[in-house]
This record gives sequence, structure tokens and C-alpha cells, in this order.
Amino acid sequence: MKIVMLGHKYVPSREGGIEIVVEELSSRLVSLGHQVTIFNRKRKNYQKIDSHKGCAIEEVFTVDKKSLDAIIYSLFATLKIRKLIKNKKVDIVHYHAEGTCLFLNLLQKKAKRKGVKLIVTIHGLDWQRGKWKGFASKIIKKAERKIVKYADDIIVLSKNNYNYFKETYGRETNIIPNGVVQPEFHDPEIIKEKYGLTKNSYVLFLARIVPEKGVHYLIDAWKLVKKQINTNMTLVLAGGDSHCSDYFNEIMDKVKGDSSIITTGFVEGQELQELYSNAYLYVLPSDVEGMPISLLEALSYGNTCLVSDIPENTEVINEDCFVFKKGDVDRLRHQLKKIINLNINSHTDSIISYTWDEVVNRTLKIYRR
Repeated sequence: MKIVMLGHKYVPSREGGIEIVVEELSSRLVSLGHQVTIFNRKRKNYQKIDSHKGCAIEEVFTVDKKSLDAIIYSLFATLKIRKLIKNKKVDIVHYHAEGTCLFLNLLQKKAKRKGVKLIVTIHGLDWQRGKWKGFASKIIKKAERKIVKYADDIIVLSKNNYNYFKETYGRETNIIPNGVVQPEFHDPEIIKEKYGLTKNSYVLFLARIVPEKGVHYLIDAWKLVKKQINTNMTLVLAGGDSHCSDYFNEIMDKVKGDSSIITTGFVEGQELQELYSNAYLYVLPSDVEGMPISLLEALSYGNTCLVSDIPENTEVINEDCFVFKKGDVDRLRHQLKKIINLNINSHTDSIISYTWDEVVNRTLKIYRR
């Protein structure tokens, strides 16, 4: 099949979960003999490439401005796809995320005539995310309604999102959770040299620094814990900005001068693997999620995890994990303090809950039916 993937920002990248999903899914589809074209966003800070892991890469014009990026990108991407459909050069158009589906209606009639399937993966209810407010949130809700009306099939990552589309729109969707790769364990080498970190000496937050990830709750709870108990533990915030510069700068100001908190920016490769391999505890205090890949990765490394009690988190964790009420700083403080005092043994049982090969097989069934 000839497949187009779009909706992400840039591949290859770990800027967000969508980028990881598009890369893992596309590269495996190519290995099975399919032709995949990935529509990257064209930005000055993104290197221009023509291919990656057997996938063709095309750049799509956009503007690097939070309020316009997704709209401009999705318009120009959709116009490119109209030409591909007209010339019979595509069989499957696979959109990722709600915000980029605003112009899905421009494809529906032409796609139906040519036998092209329109697939959309919902990576979470984007209009709920803290970085999208007012007009932007309304635009995303409008895109959501177009997905329901025009997509041939919808993929969601969690039971909670499945129930939302069923109850809100009466629309059936397909649950295909995200996958995770086999972990590579490393002793602390890079992280010891760069940050002075050793095994089990730190609590890890690893995600984008955006409001819905709840890192502000974690910082507030951490500072309370440090006042209440004597511990040499460090809090590591591994992640970068993603269209939320004001919030990111606010977080950086919040931790400035606190020697017990380390910020790393985006991490990848061995440094990322070392952070997972040696953390005492992984924390994800999200308000909103689709299906957090970083949590799946933390579990695959056998990390003890502490997460907010939203369904998208609690559906994933195992019995060795801990939860707290979403947004409740005092309960987060209580759990952090308790877990630090427990002196637990992390990394005892690696868990691969979902594999990318399984994700690909289930996605292909939807493509073919």
C-alpha cells in the first residue's frame, strides 16, 4: 500500500509522543513492503531530509507560531494529499492528532471516489490541554467533529477516549495502545559526568514541559518534601518546551537556585536510557494524556512509578505503582515522602506491555478492511 502519515511535527524526533508513534509505525510498515511518505513540518530549526528508515520525507510549509502552526500545516498538507488522491498515488491517508484534521472535509468526496481510506489516530483530547485555550480550543473541537463525520476509521489509545467518542458522538472507534521497544540498560556514565547522578539517587520526570503534564504540581510537592525529610535525593526534570514558552520559562524560574532540582532539556539516545535505567522513581503528574509513551518506557525499565489518577495513566500501570489524585499537591507530597522513605528496589521486573509490531499488525487490519 501507498501510505501518507501526517499530523506530527518532525521525524526523527522525540519532541512528543506523536513523533515517536509516526516513526515507529512508519518504519515498520516499510519493512513489511509498504510505501510510506511522512509529511514533516518545514521550519528553520528542522534539518531538511529526504528519507528516514526507508520512508520518504516531504516538507510542508507552516509558521512557527503556536496559534497558527497546526492550521497552516494541515491546510497545505491536505492540499498536497488532494493531488496525490487525484493522481492515484496514495491508498491510505493517516492523520495523527485532532488539531491537524480541520480540513478533512476537503478530502472526503475525492477519497471515496478513488477508494482511498482516511484514518485518524486520536492521541488524546487536544482541546483539553492547558496550552490550548479560547479560540484554539474551539478550533480543535471543530476538527474533532470533522473527524467523527469524515474519517473512515478512528483509532484511540485508551478505553477512556473510546468511551468519550461513543457517548458524545455515538461513534465507534478502535483501541490500539502505543507500543514500546525493548529497553537498553546502562550504568550511569553520561548522567554522572553531566549531572553527578548515580543509581537510585534521583526522582525522574521525563516529558514535555507543558501545562497538562503537571510538572508545576511536582515542583511544589518536591519543595515541601525537602522541608519535611532529610534526603540527598535529586529531582530531575527531563524535557523541553513545546509551543509553551511562557509556561516553560515560568517553570525554569520556579526551579532557579534550587540545587535539589536538575533540568536537562530534551534527552535522547544513551542519556535517555541511562536516566530510565538508574532512576529511583519515575513521576508523571499529568492532567491530560492520550497514552503516555514515557510511562510505558519507564515501566519497561522496571521503574517504580507514581502517576496522577487519570484513566489514561491508571490503565497502563501495574500493581507496583503508586497514584495520587490529579492536581492534589498535598497527596503528591505525601506519596513522594512515603516512597522515598520506603527505600524501594526499582528495576526488578521489566515489563513490555505493548509492542510496536502488535501496533502495526492491528493498524494494518484497519487499513485493509
